[in-house]
Amino acid sequence: MSKIEILFEDDHLLVVNKPPVMLSIPDRWDANKDSLYHSLTAQYPDLLVVHRLDKDTSGVIVFAKNPEAHKILNNQFANSENFKSYLAVVNGIVFESGIIDTAIAADPFQAGKMVVHKKGKPSLTEYEVVDSFREFSLLRVRIHTGRTHQIRVHLSSIGFPLAFDPLYGSAEPITIANIKKRKLRISEETPIPLMARVPLHATILKIIHPFTFELVEFEAGLPKDFKALLNQLDKWGR
Repeated sequence: MSKIEILFEDDHLLVVNKPPVMLSIPDRWDANKDSLYHSLTAQYPDLLVVHRLDKDTSGVIVFAKNPEAHKILNNQFANSENFKSYLAVVNGIVFESGIIDTAIAADPFQAGKMVVHKKGKPSLTEYEVVDSFREFSLLRVRIHTGRTHQIRVHLSSIGFPLAFDPLYGSAEPITIANIKKRKLRISEETPIPLMARVPLHATILKIIHPFTFELVEFEAGLPKDFKALLNQLDKWGR
């Protein structure tokens, strides 16, 4: 539990900052794999899942502590009655903010992958440019719907996939050499990846508290690898 930052807790909610490279909920095929839910239920045995983040994605996530809160929050998320904002590092220079309003469906040819398809579920994503670098951009992304891999699919569909994403973009981890855009000298060692996961972090979540009915906002600080990536982009990537 020491590695999981608790952002908020009361009798009804538990809000935490999910570490990167950790399942949100138990794996469908191997229930023994480590997950955020497993770690938390060691201390909170009655915890109930409301939503999830992809394994690689870090950031703010909320759990319910009782069935009443769980039901109310489930309805909020099902009806998109919340605010979800992310930070994402993408390949390419994004010059202006935009909206992506295209349906998403399961890829009929590859299990576990999603695609933009007119017969899919309606999906809406807003993005704005936070910073630009020589080969990359930092975006703030708000999703109005909660489709599987929505940010990854939508950004890839407009030509700006996440800077590391084997499923929807590049399978090459982000290194200093990538950022500097040069070949290593013979004397240099093989570069250690700055980030070998999808560079996506859930920064802000706003919900209506299920019992006080107040709008509550939670914000999760960036993990070390994301901070390191941004520092190196600022130093070498302009």
